[in-house]
Amino acid sequence: MTSQDDLFHPVIELPEPTRRARYDRLVGLDDTKLRLRKESALLADPHRLQAWAAAYHGGEVAALTLFADRAPLFIFGGDVGSGKSALAESFGCDLADFLELPVYLYRLKLATRGSGLVGEMTSLIGDAFTHMHMMGKRVSGSRGARAVQILLVDEADALVQSRGAQQMHHEDRAGVDAFLAGIDSLAGARLPVVVVLCTNRLAALDPAIMRRAAATFTFSRPSDEQRYAVLSQALDGLGIRPETVRKVVELTGPNGDQPGYTFSDLTQRLVPAAVFRAFPDRSVTDEDLLALAEELEPTPVFTERR
Repeated sequence: MTSQDDLFHPVIELPEPTRRARYDRLVGLDDTKLRLRKESALLADPHRLQAWAAAYHGGEVAALTLFADRAPLFIFGGDVGSGKSALAESFGCDLADFLELPVYLYRLKLATRGSGLVGEMTSLIGDAFTHMHMMGKRVSGSRGARAVQILLVDEADALVQSRGAQQMHHEDRAGVDAFLAGIDSLAGARLPVVVVLCTNRLAALDPAIMRRAAATFTFSRPSDEQRYAVLSQALDGLGIRPETVRKVVELTGPNGDQPGYTFSDLTQRLVPAAVFRAFPDRSVTDEDLLALAEELEPTPVFTERR
């Protein structure tokens, strides 16, 4: 069996300060965060659903049978810079707090695609799921989970692209089959394991993967309200006037054929650029932000290729 180091990046125990801060900075996604907390808690520790039914409905509830065979799979799809990868890497901090359990983040290496040798990709993917099964069983018990494992697959379209694509190599098709088998092996196993696929190309994923997902979260560019929330948080302490923030919100929105700013455009380009413009000789001014909002171009919309 392939070693853990060959399959995954270093495993991270959550909550962890850097990722907790990243989770907290993802403002404007409250509805998504709440749904993700509930969905992941039920998949990771089904005993809690039974306890809820006993507490509020007196015991057996027919609807609970509908949850029994759900695949512990989430799909995060959306444009570049929309916050999906940041949320995928950090929501485990919130889950750890909610469940009062440690959460371990496994990030699959794209090297699991292998070098193209026949059977290699299938074997690597199978080993990754075997490892998650093993770790899940270690922390499972009759009274519920003692920890939760999250398996994150970023750029998932590189691994589970639709088998209907004409240019798809046989080995890639076999890899998708292996991934489906891995997901199916977790469905109904009642292990504290959650798999998250992130992609910029939602339409490129294999339909069988899409059908198995317990939930698909679609991420878009921030609305006016979301941009205002992001900017208000990021600019706190700089003395920027509220009317200036509102003007920047207007300037960073969609304009004709030009898309609006992404979350990362605001937090990794616009605000840092204002700080760099002022550092080290003066304070950041309202004019800095307004000028930069006029000058900077938003990240182009990612165009899907089938």
